[in-house]
Amino acid sequence: MAESNAERLTHSRVLHIALPIVLSNATVPILGAVDTGVIGQMGLAAPIGAVGIGAVILSAFYWVFGFLRMGTVGLTAQADGQGDAGEVAALLTRALLIGLGAGVVIIALQGALFWAAFRVSPASAEVEGLARQYMAVRVWSAPAAIALYGITGWLIAQERTRAVLVLQVWMNGLNVALDLWFVLGLGWGVQGVALATILAEWSGFALGLWFCRAVFAQTAWRAWGAVFDAARWRRMMGVNNDILVRSLLLEAIFVSFMFMGAGQGDVTLAANQVLLQFLMIASYALDGFAFSAEALVGKAFGRRNPAQLRRAALLVSGWGMAAAVLMALAFAVAGGVIVDLITTSVEVRTQARVYLPYLVIMPVIGCAAFMLDGIFVGATRSRDMRNMMALSSGVYVACVLVLAPVLGNHGLWLAMLVSFIARALTLGARYPALERAAA
Repeated sequence: MAESNAERLTHSRVLHIALPIVLSNATVPILGAVDTGVIGQMGLAAPIGAVGIGAVILSAFYWVFGFLRMGTVGLTAQADGQGDAGEVAALLTRALLIGLGAGVVIIALQGALFWAAFRVSPASAEVEGLARQYMAVRVWSAPAAIALYGITGWLIAQERTRAVLVLQVWMNGLNVALDLWFVLGLGWGVQGVALATILAEWSGFALGLWFCRAVFAQTAWRAWGAVFDAARWRRMMGVNNDILVRSLLLEAIFVSFMFMGAGQGDVTLAANQVLLQFLMIASYALDGFAFSAEALVGKAFGRRNPAQLRRAALLVSGWGMAAAVLMALAFAVAGGVIVDLITTSVEVRTQARVYLPYLVIMPVIGCAAFMLDGIFVGATRSRDMRNMMALSSGVYVACVLVLAPVLGNHGLWLAMLVSFIARALTLGARYPALERAAA
């Protein structure tokens, strides 16, 4: 039987999903660059490092619940592929309950969480003090920030990526405007950056709910028997628990990278923070194509169509690699200019240029890992993701132990590159089993 329009996979359909996500995700690291750049106009290394390490710590706590977006995409796409509209609505309600609840817990435990984070961080007293000021303000948007993972995942699963684009542009555009006003206009420093984020994230949450208004006009979203159905709740939590472990391991890599960089001095910490903006730009752009894989692979998996699944994986991966090459070229040509725009500190500029070549090659090196993540999320093969991330984390730790004592910050960047390669190789080895499961 010929494929229907809803099932047909073409380059245009991949781009229809991916390009709004690429554009929306691009605003997130731009926001990070603006945060860093606004603080960088103070001409001091400590405030840059404080905003950087404070944002990394809070993002680590939030992204522990990143399973909410990934799990929601895979499960919702599969339910949509099976034509189960009731379960599609129930999944949104479950995601909102988990997200809002998790945010409240983080606010309640903020004292203990911040204490634990800084016990493993060797940052200077000045950087730690400023970072604590930033985090104490920004943490109050935790429920909105985490619940937005679920809303975004639910919209992506239904290929409503234009709504995601509008949501991100609104939220990050407001954040940038408030950054400029609060910091440069009112002189509120790191606390101004944090307050701008609070207002932007809560407004983004409200807009996300508005985009889901068609579901709330029906009754399925509050059919509590279906929402709390034991079997489906167990399946959701099983997928989410595996992705949680995977997310913790991935965050451990990035947080340990920042902390070990902090141990080499405030200037190195600030330089790494500047360069991480390049990595975030590449990551969010590649995630746009990975999200396409999540939606398309999830629907193919729900329809039990391995041929369609393979075509989705190949189409998305080809476009992802093309984007990675373009970003690598852009970083090679304009990397120094971008560094200078982000910070006015001569010391930080000089240090950042030393390590810039690692960021030039990182998009191409990391592309396969991002694409395979999207493929495995869509198929809800969360156990494979967990196990392969554990292996990759072990490789990263081994590289750090061997390279960092000898090469210093160069060793940290090399270990980061190797971790991307390990993720691609280990997940790639499990891909044939994924296709067999879809048959």
